Amino acid sequence: MRRGASRRSGFALLAGGLAAALLVVVLLAPRASDAPDGLERVAEDEGFAGRAEERRGPLSGYAIPGVGDEAASTILAGAIGTLAAAAIALLAGFGLRARARRAGREAGTEPPPAD
Repeated sequence: MRRGASRRSGFALLAGGLAAALLVVVLLAPRASDAPDGLERVAEDEGFAGRAEERRGPLSGYAIPGVGDEAASTILAGAIGTLAAAAIALLAGFGLRARARRAGREAGTEPPPAD
């Protein structure tokens, strides 16, 4: 396979995966349960939920401050989180690939480019 074709197929896979993740966010985030998650449930059952400190972050409660519509706020928060996670994973992948190439050059066993 030619290098350009491999890059295009890799980009298509990345774009398709990201589109599928965002579709899940749009369709399912507004339908998320208000019931406590597993960690909150155990804390309540064991009686130490009241000792937890409230931490506020940019997307606390899976909502965007200032967005009036609760469903839109949840979707927007989910989309931002999805894009942030994808960006972190992509940067980590580029970093690991560069590290492997450097190690291969230093050892004199650099494989041919895969992309």
